[in-house]
Amino acid sequence: MIHKLTDVQSINIGVNTNVWQFCVILPSAVIGSNCNICSHCLIENEVVIGDDVTIKSGVQVWDGITIEDKVFIGPNVTFTNDEKPRSKEYPDLFLKTYIKKGASIGANATILPGITIGEGSMVGAGSVVTKDVKSFSTVVGNPAKEINK
Repeated sequence: MIHKLTDVQSINIGVNTNVWQFCVILPSAVIGSNCNICSHCLIENEVVIGDDVTIKSGVQVWDGITIEDKVFIGPNVTFTNDEKPRSKEYPDLFLKTYIKKGASIGANATILPGITIGEGSMVGAGSVVTKDVKSFSTVVGNPAKEINK
């Protein structure tokens, strides 16, 4: 289901994926099957999203971000792809960010560019992730640090 109040320019969207109102999906984005893209999301061109992914409202997925299968992205998670952003000045290449299979990112977390969030890991709400997150770990805080579960 693609809501009538969206701007979906990509034809690379898998079966049983829902895209809710007020979303923009650019032409080269690839989105898998059985995903849920909630309202007010933006997905740029150089983005790959796997199967069974949930992206809650208010998330922008910028060029250079790969989200693997069964990932949960909470509301208003902020991704970045430029280490030194300046108005009207763009890097030759955007840093690559990888969210591995089964990871979960809590609401309002910020993910700096060039980060890998490991398989099955958990990023706590409001955390600021400044370095890679190990698989099956939980990180919280600013800057995000690993805690015992």
